[in-house]
Amino acid sequence: MLKVNKYSQQGEDLGQIALPECLFEVDTKNPRALLYEVIKMYLANQRQGTSAVLTRAEVQGSSRKLFRQKGTGNARPGNLRTPVRVGGGRAFGPQPKDWTRKIPKKKKRLALKIALSERARANQIAVVDSLKFDKPNTKAAVDLLNKIVPARSKTLLLIDGNDLSVIKSFSNIPYVTMDKADCIFAYEVLNSNFLVITEDALNKMKEVFER
Repeated sequence: MLKVNKYSQQGEDLGQIALPECLFEVDTKNPRALLYEVIKMYLANQRQGTSAVLTRAEVQGSSRKLFRQKGTGNARPGNLRTPVRVGGGRAFGPQPKDWTRKIPKKKKRLALKIALSERARANQIAVVDSLKFDKPNTKAAVDLLNKIVPARSKTLLLIDGNDLSVIKSFSNIPYVTMDKADCIFAYEVLNSNFLVITEDALNKMKEVFER
């Protein structure tokens, strides 16, 4: 059973806490292939797919013939909107596209457990017993992270609930990202170097992702 350090809100060492085996000690065949597939689908789902250009049917300009067909020494003229003229429409340009790909639930959860297990084996997880602020306090948040996170590593903070004081306290710290414990993805875990999890969030993760 893997254990990690547990801290108070003031950064005091409270000993160690055991991590749930169902989340942090998961092995599977060829985990890299699974992580690659799930993360590729996740990133594809973040694309808006709204890039577009104007075709010759959409640009402004008259459709009249510019000058007579023969006798001028020029190429046979089209209208102003042809793609070969400056200011004309673009041929074969990008158009809006839906990049969404459905991620199977079982694969998504298994990938998350593999990512969490990697962080646990690398000793890149710390647990905080609770986070409560009477009002937003970024200084106290930075002091806590300086005591438990090595060298301002890129940190993912997992909380349970929507405490605005906690959210505002950590949101101004550039190397910290936050998410709710029941909404995390494998990409978020792998995109950070260190995980800080509140004890309530750890219990919530076990409740939601145990199966």
